[in-house]
Amino acid sequence: MISEGCEQCSVGGKMVLFVYGYCDQRDCFYCPLGENRKNVTDVYANERLVESDEDVLEEAHTMDALGTSITGGEPQEALDRTCHYLSLLKDEFGDDHHTHLYTGITGGRENMRRLAEAGLDEIRFHPPLELWGELHGTEWEDILYVAREEGITPSFEIPGIRPEEEFLTFLDEGAAEFCNVNEFEMSQGNFRRMQEAGYDLREGHMSAVESDREAILDVMGDHPKVYFCTSVFKDAAQHRNRLKRMARTVRRPFDEVTDDGTIVYGKTWADENRLRELGVPEEFYAVKSTHVELAWWLLEEMIDDGDVPDGEIVEQYPTVDRTVVERTPLA
Repeated sequence: MISEGCEQCSVGGKMVLFVYGYCDQRDCFYCPLGENRKNVTDVYANERLVESDEDVLEEAHTMDALGTSITGGEPQEALDRTCHYLSLLKDEFGDDHHTHLYTGITGGRENMRRLAEAGLDEIRFHPPLELWGELHGTEWEDILYVAREEGITPSFEIPGIRPEEEFLTFLDEGAAEFCNVNEFEMSQGNFRRMQEAGYDLREGHMSAVESDREAILDVMGDHPKVYFCTSVFKDAAQHRNRLKRMARTVRRPFDEVTDDGTIVYGKTWADENRLRELGVPEEFYAVKSTHVELAWWLLEEMIDDGDVPDGEIVEQYPTVDRTVVERTPLA
């Protein structure tokens, strides 16, 4: 089973809103947060540092977001901030803007009530690893029913460390709506701790870890309400599709959008008057303070014909920082 939030994520339609970098669960050796996100109070909308509400809304509009996922750190430890952004997004985009939140604590009824009132649609609980298999009869079972009573869809999202049948029991009992199992991964933020815990990368993989992947699939994979999210899918589909959505929104008439979601254009230091002399339509170029940007194929043609002396083809991300991926000189 794939949830509505995951469906939106798979097509790149989910904005990731990082609201708070602190978390009381300090012994999670697999926590993937890097140094720029761990134990900070900064807010990020995707990769954009948020300095105002307008930054959040602009990022959502730029990627034509279908919904938003709220993450951290621990979003419930910054509940006022979390609820503020939920309300902001619902007010701007309406009830169809699907929201889900990742949390490693139960929070209690008051938190569920406030999150529901602010517009949270779905909550994904990640119980501490040491409690797996012993969740029934605890606050972790209670909060599933409380969340549903308050109007929030309760679910689990766990790292693929080992198979755990108790999560299947919660699904069969109707307490949780679904359980996402994320392929166990190493990141820049956790690789030392992961290695110290005895984990290594799978052969031929950049981030996936040698773990009980096959055992997890054998025990949990056939359940209709379990979804196993691979590291390849996250990198190749989710991130790339999000970039494509952004690129289609911000592209100029002469920009080309690649299959990777980057934007390609030409850059020349020729004078704008020269382009006019050559009869280049205005919609095929944009004048900057020190150069002119234009369709890359047109620039290549002009240089081959000797109409302008030089230039380069630029490939860059459509994100707010417009990070350049590659420059190819033309002469």
